[in-house]
Amino acid sequence: MTGRLFGVGVGPGDPGLMTVKAVDLIRAADVVAYHCARHGRSNARRIAAQYLGAQIEEALTYPVTTEDTDDYQGRIDAFYTEAAARLAAHLDAGRDVVVLSEGDPFFYGSYMHLHKRLAHRYPAEVVPGVTSVSAAAATLGTPLVERDEVLTVLPGTLPPDELARRLADTDAAAVMKLGRTFTGVRTALRTAGRADEARYVERASQVEERQGLLEDVDPASVPYFSVGIVPSRVHVATTEQARADGARGASNASLLAPSDRDATPSTGLVTVVGLGPGSRDRLTPEAFSALAGADDVVGYATYTARVPHNPRQRVHASDNKVESERAAYALDLARSGRRVAVVSSGDPGVFAMASAVVEVAAEDYPDVEVRVLPGVTAAHAVAARIGAPLGHDYATISLSDRLKSWEVVERRLAAVADADMVIALYNPASRSRTWQVEAAKEILLKYRDESTPVIIGRDVDGPEESVRVVELGALEPSEIDMRTLLIVGSSQTRWVADRVFSPRRWPSAP
Repeated sequence: MTGRLFGVGVGPGDPGLMTVKAVDLIRAADVVAYHCARHGRSNARRIAAQYLGAQIEEALTYPVTTEDTDDYQGRIDAFYTEAAARLAAHLDAGRDVVVLSEGDPFFYGSYMHLHKRLAHRYPAEVVPGVTSVSAAAATLGTPLVERDEVLTVLPGTLPPDELARRLADTDAAAVMKLGRTFTGVRTALRTAGRADEARYVERASQVEERQGLLEDVDPASVPYFSVGIVPSRVHVATTEQARADGARGASNASLLAPSDRDATPSTGLVTVVGLGPGSRDRLTPEAFSALAGADDVVGYATYTARVPHNPRQRVHASDNKVESERAAYALDLARSGRRVAVVSSGDPGVFAMASAVVEVAAEDYPDVEVRVLPGVTAAHAVAARIGAPLGHDYATISLSDRLKSWEVVERRLAAVADADMVIALYNPASRSRTWQVEAAKEILLKYRDESTPVIIGRDVDGPEESVRVVELGALEPSEIDMRTLLIVGSSQTRWVADRVFSPRRWPSAP
């Protein structure tokens, strides 16, 4: 049995910035390898020194660093081939090998050259580390990017004219590998018109750390372990605005009673948010942001309970049968200047609150902005658990007759069944509706073979999740409840082993 290879990032210099996982792997390693120049000193080893003990140490000494040579790349390639062979000997002997990498192993790290030579032969894992760019931004106390800004990471070894072009085209930048390239980098910054913004950080997070305006730095004093930062422009503007707003807010707050502050007019918004089928992993980043920014959360109690508690927010939970009233209440809050999130399970536009909010807003609240954020639907979540049953045309039908008559449901079921489409059946049953599944089954059997696969998905993404497949003829209506969704296959839907799929290609007509 071979050993395992680990590329471990030890961060920018401060041992306190190493991850717990990095420390645990170094302590447990049989072999610890690190790169160094011919003088024998290794920054990576220095950072991790307190965690070294009885491990075998392999110093991987570069044959060249900054000196001139007729065949630099050839000598470096030969060095990595020989270093990989040394580590392979340990791995073949069953020893676990940790290769230390300053910063992050896959961010201009030397480890990557060993990884490409060994990872296809041995179990390999990379443990990320804090990069010099992140450490530099923290040292400066200045974010790299904000909102929709683009960050470009550039090596200082690029020709100055190429650097200038790229610096002019980006919002923010980090320029690596300064040292001997510093003069060319500064020229590029000046050409791009970014020199006045640029900051300089040397040995970020270390005792010898130094930082300041890049224009003020003496080129002769710049080591390789330094970075140039052109930080976020948006952050400068938004910080000034936020501080001004804060000053005004503090002044105004002293003049207003609590009830007056609550009623202060501002621009409100209703955002209808799809929570997905259950797991927070299925919530989109856009939905996360809307929930975090809301002043009020409105919804059916079961769904508001799924939103993480935020003491800043007011939660308005209600019964499941008051959709229009709930929509009007949310719109009233928004009209008074509140930011309101109306939450729905799954996708809010599929048998959920989006329709109610948009309808009430169109009729009575044309002045209130309404946004709808989609979510993963119950049908798609159930389908994904079992394969691809919705791979061809399909329809979604609610079996609830609370908002439409059963005669309408019957006509639609018959029409879709006759059209030979896959059908996703929402709201199949409840405590007060116990006969609809049996009635729907009778209609479907007039058009579908008894062997048609039916997927029964219950509480998908919840603690009682179950997904199973039965034939239509064997479907037992008494086992179906409100937390269940049914997917009924078409004549082309296939059930093979534990997978169900509907081919995208439909057979040609005779």
